[in-house]
Amino acid sequence: MNTIALRCKGILAVALIASGILTGCSASATTSGSTNDGGHTFVDFAERKVVLPSIPERIVALGNGEVDIVTALGGNLVGRPDNNGGLPNDTVKDVPIVGSVHTVDLERIASLQPDVVLGNYPININDVPQLESIGSKVVLTHANSVADIKRQIQLFGEILHQESKATEIINQMDKELDAAKLILPKDKQRVLFVYGAPGTYLAALPNSLAGDLLEAAGGVNVAAEYPRMQNFPQYAQLNTERVVEASPDIILIMTHGSSEKVEQGFIHEMEGNPAWSSLAAVREGRIHVLPAELFGTNPGTKVAQAIKHLGELLAS
Repeated sequence: MNTIALRCKGILAVALIASGILTGCSASATTSGSTNDGGHTFVDFAERKVVLPSIPERIVALGNGEVDIVTALGGNLVGRPDNNGGLPNDTVKDVPIVGSVHTVDLERIASLQPDVVLGNYPININDVPQLESIGSKVVLTHANSVADIKRQIQLFGEILHQESKATEIINQMDKELDAAKLILPKDKQRVLFVYGAPGTYLAALPNSLAGDLLEAAGGVNVAAEYPRMQNFPQYAQLNTERVVEASPDIILIMTHGSSEKVEQGFIHEMEGNPAWSSLAAVREGRIHVLPAELFGTNPGTKVAQAIKHLGELLAS
């Protein structure tokens, strides 16, 4: 078999993890309750009980999706991740950078004195002791699906005592999702969804956020039966023979880095392999690089925009 070589595995791990694209398995529903001293107990996606003595006034978010949700709920963000995937909104451009889910800058976070740090499960599970040692509470979540994003909004709404606002956001999101469904193509398009970093390309599987968004947009994931990678179970190696056999109608590329470099690199890979040129999607130019702010990271409250964008591409 002719498998596109995987290079720079360490860089790939950082890219997938730092972007928030690669996350853990779904957890049970969040719950909350009151303590005897007036605080509140929350259960995060790692099924950890987190006790917050009061409403957090200083919040650090390690992922862009969490940044988007917290700002939508009116929370006070004092630390944010690098904007590799594009800032969720301009209101946070002056908020100090604290690294990312993979590169946690503990010293910087400590200087900001946050009440709570919003991290990723399972990526930041080993960072919890250090973050708690500086006096901060830690809440871990992830986003592998639209349902997960809604759960994030619900949990953060409870933490900020903005349950009504969270419900309002989710209801608005549902309306936008319903509206997006109206433009979805009637004919199912077969799609190869590629995650790209310079020199490395993987197929997104149905259990990834990208795969869930594709399904919601009415697309068929041609990589659904590809074997999962051991270290990245939401992705599979790109096997040229299997891709040619599947003959996707459209090839979509997502990245949280330089989309232009990734696109050029992918085209170079295809030009160097005659099998790719046999695909109608390649010959007819049905290859699209997706906007990083919607697909290179958790889109947060903008998830309906991501699905609408996919629907328009599939219908074109």
